[in-house]
Amino acid sequence: MKVISWNLNGLLSSVRHGAMISLEALAPDVVCFQEIRTKQTTEVLPGYHQFWNPSQREGYSGTLTISKQKPLQVIWGLGNERLDQEGRVLTLEFPAFFIVNCYAPNSQSNLVRHQFRLDWDAALRRFLCELIEKKPVVACGDFNVARLDIDIYPQNLRQYWASQGYASDERSNLETLLECGFHDAYRILYPDAEGSYTWWSNRKKKRSENRGWRLDYFLISDRLLPKLVDVRHHADLLGSDHCPIELVLAL
Repeated sequence: MKVISWNLNGLLSSVRHGAMISLEALAPDVVCFQEIRTKQTTEVLPGYHQFWNPSQREGYSGTLTISKQKPLQVIWGLGNERLDQEGRVLTLEFPAFFIVNCYAPNSQSNLVRHQFRLDWDAALRRFLCELIEKKPVVACGDFNVARLDIDIYPQNLRQYWASQGYASDERSNLETLLECGFHDAYRILYPDAEGSYTWWSNRKKKRSENRGWRLDYFLISDRLLPKLVDVRHHADLLGSDHCPIELVLAL
């Protein structure tokens, strides 16, 4: 089974510029999109069931999950009205597992949304820990934090800690989530890989020079570890400041 996760930084623009052509060639079973930034529904790829969770605010945030197989059920949000207004979590249940599409809020450099982010992290952890008691879980998406120092281009580390030192809370929250029975699938397979980034600033040729950050993850629960085949970062596929990431499971 092949799952793709991709922060599009605007769905309609990505579709207009042909990003879906490259994505379709990968033949995914499920695709989780983040930051769709639209309430307008459109056919993204033919032959898929589509499930939308747009933000109440137009042109902002939102998630979309498409699947070849019809899910058993769909869960919109975390069950918290304040945290769910931006369409940041969308869950599909299949016979073998849940897949949770996540788009974590950015605390922002002036910390204006830091408490919102901490509250969201805690609510997501509770939600995922409840799901994991029922069946295996794949949680994927843009978590808006680099987990390890090797997940950041070395020259970016100084900037990271100087301007966003608060992110240590976000790192800690991600580790706490992993301790609940989840695993960073990419690092399970490639624990020492460097230069494996999923987001690049649009400024000063950062992407062409691979001066990036790993902000996008597949977090899989314990029972899926024996089924883990591969995780790939498709840095060559353009259409967003993030690249699509791919999880392959032997299901």
